[in-house]
Amino acid sequence: MAVFERDGARIHYEVVGEGHPILLFAPGGMRSVAQMWRERPDAPGEPLPWIDPRSALSPPFQVIAMDQRNAGASRAPVRAGDGWHSYAADHVALLDHLGIERTHLMGGCIGSSYCLGLCQAAPERVVAAVLQNPIGLSADNRPAFEEMFAGWSGELLAARPELSAAALQSLGAAMFGGDFVFSVDRDFVQNCAVPLLVLAGGDTFHPRAVAEEIASLAPDARLVLEWAGPDRHDATCDLVREFLLAHTPARSA
Repeated sequence: MAVFERDGARIHYEVVGEGHPILLFAPGGMRSVAQMWRERPDAPGEPLPWIDPRSALSPPFQVIAMDQRNAGASRAPVRAGDGWHSYAADHVALLDHLGIERTHLMGGCIGSSYCLGLCQAAPERVVAAVLQNPIGLSADNRPAFEEMFAGWSGELLAARPELSAAALQSLGAAMFGGDFVFSVDRDFVQNCAVPLLVLAGGDTFHPRAVAEEIASLAPDARLVLEWAGPDRHDATCDLVREFLLAHTPARSA
């Protein structure tokens, strides 16, 4: 993987294929790494229910995958005041580093919230976005997000004792202390002009109701309820490719 640096962070990324760019934000919660598009780091070889856009979409696209800050090979400080905006700043900086003015986005799990966060932070940079298994708050799942964050932050602090436990606690509150999809609010989604393809989830971290609400609020959104699993792999690949091609600027097609 290649690497770029910004504001004390070293972000690892990879680029495959040619064509209009797609910036990927992988599943995995706070452990969002490029490898998660192919296999879980803790279960290599175990089949995953989604496509790997790096191979499925390149060509006709240039696909950029990354390890988020403090996940996988990427490393960054943790400061009081960090939150979703810190990740969005990384994403904008990566686009700048690669000389990309406008891009498609595709995010799985937490990556869907990264997509919406970047749509809010730099709407002029985003052409269209695919939200796969979007995370969000339900009546009873906040403890699951708190437990996920606690596991990640405990491992990080054990590996890097120079980090501040208080700063990590502040980050956890900023990331998962809100509601809806955590990174943006309903008012933003209701006014988001970016075309969205929403591939609904259906479990604790990815409530179907959240995907349905995103699609009902957004001005230009398509909701797909059944898309996961090996029997739907090819159809989902075609669906995603056709959606992105339909929104690709003519000069990049």
